[in-house]
Amino acid sequence: MYKSLLTSLENNIFIVTINRPDKLNALNKTVFDELNQVLDEISTNAEIRSVIITGAGPKAFVAGADISEFSGLNKTEAMAMAKKGQDVFARIENSSKPIVAAVNGFALGGGCELAMACHFRLANTNAKFGQPEVNLGLIPGYGGTQRLTMLVGKGKAMELMMTGNIVGAEEALKFGLVNYVESPDNLLNKAKEILSVILTKSPLAISKVIEAVNAFFNKDGFEKEAQLFGEVFSSDDKKEGTSAFLEKRKPVFK
Repeated sequence: MYKSLLTSLENNIFIVTINRPDKLNALNKTVFDELNQVLDEISTNAEIRSVIITGAGPKAFVAGADISEFSGLNKTEAMAMAKKGQDVFARIENSSKPIVAAVNGFALGGGCELAMACHFRLANTNAKFGQPEVNLGLIPGYGGTQRLTMLVGKGKAMELMMTGNIVGAEEALKFGLVNYVESPDNLLNKAKEILSVILTKSPLAISKVIEAVNAFFNKDGFEKEAQLFGEVFSSDDKKEGTSAFLEKRKPVFK
């Protein structure tokens, strides 16, 4: 049914696996289109009462956006790309059914942003988190500037986004980015265990919890992020950063 996703349903828990392991499950246009489709399925299928999002293979949840798709985009197109990613992730964040991220490896850039759009996150001991867009002369564009700040606070969010540093699962647990750290073998079981408890509660009450908590964070920051993403996207530093990434060399920023 999907080219880039695997899905399965068991005991009202729907598992969505980003399935591009040869690309470390990087987000491309197909993944975003199919995430939109699977969100339609989640919202309309009464058998689905909760969701786990994870990545295929042992290395990555989602290692980031597919940088090869950035070539040739102008400022307006870059803003539209950011807006599309934000819209898909907003659908995850505002889903009336619980959506949990089971982070099984690298969650960098767009992958970290995807994980943060979920209602909460579990990680295995191999997980790595980060927003390293500054290494490409960019900033997060799929909601990362907003959600990372909401989750870990302004000071830590500023540090992580300005350094581009990558942190392990235990450090992510310490500052509240994830709720639990589990062994690789137990990650999905722990997510299912928590969702099994949630499934004993009123679906209406759960949906209202999600709506009420999300209301606390309503801001215009997402629109500003997309605008600024478009501005840096048309810069020489972005061209140098993405070229260096694709050519596997260190960037020289001006």
